[in-house]
Amino acid sequence: MEVILRTHVPKLGKPGDVVRVKDGYARNYLLPKGLAIPANRKNLAAMERERQIILAKAERERKKHMSLAEKLESLTLTLPQRVIEEDRLYGSVSAQDIVNALAEQGLEISRKQVLLEAPIKTLGEYEVPIRISPEVTARVKINVVPLEE
Repeated sequence: MEVILRTHVPKLGKPGDVVRVKDGYARNYLLPKGLAIPANRKNLAAMERERQIILAKAERERKKHMSLAEKLESLTLTLPQRVIEEDRLYGSVSAQDIVNALAEQGLEISRKQVLLEAPIKTLGEYEVPIRISPEVTARVKINVVPLEE
């Protein structure tokens, strides 16, 4: 089945692309969620007119994501944590801790956007990638220091 994408779908295409997908994928996922519309003559003509609007909207979103990425790149978060012995932490720094620290800075990021491979368990400086959109990823500097009691 051929469909016209209305939004960016990872590993499939960008808005306005006409792609061939399996019937079940289109019927059960793309069409009900509004991610695509069937590619017939009427929809192709309407989509051509709408394509410019979609591309302009996508460009505005990309600029907004790029400005957020610049803010995140310039940011250094200091997270005080309790230490057991030497440089080992009592517990760990998780993606949720990073989200909470960013929220204190006034930046709204979801936990799923933080691409932390494993929780941080030692003191030191780390760079944690944050996926803002499928095309834009920023790296935030995290400085884990001992908690002063």
